[in-house]
Amino acid sequence: QVQLVESGGGLLQAGGSPRHCCAASGSIGNIRRMGWYRQAPGKQRESVATIVNDGGSINYADFVKCRFTISRNYANNTVYLQMNSLKPEDTAVYYCNFLTFWSRTYWGQGTQVTVSS
Repeated sequence: QVQLVESGGGLLQAGGSPRHCCAASGSIGNIRRMGWYRQAPGKQRESVATIVNDGGSINYADFVKCRFTISRNYANNTVYLQMNSLKPEDTAVYYCNFLTFWSRTYWGQGTQVTVSS
């Protein structure tokens, strides 16, 4: 059984620079894309950053450009999100997401990030 296990999050101060990690366990197969999403209270889940494994194409949401960095270790099925210059509006539950070449998608359990000003 495939599981995505996230680490990171918590109660943080504005301006902080935490790092999130998400690792897949189990036989997940070949991963086409890894990404991070977030969902703030009362809002829909939105994409934060994605990285395509073939070629390494990266996309960031406008609200995190130049502040967050996504990276991955393809061999270990692990994706990271380095968050810099945190803002209170970054408060949300953050989820990692893996999409396989068979178009199967997996989600992490979600980690709460609360940013205080």
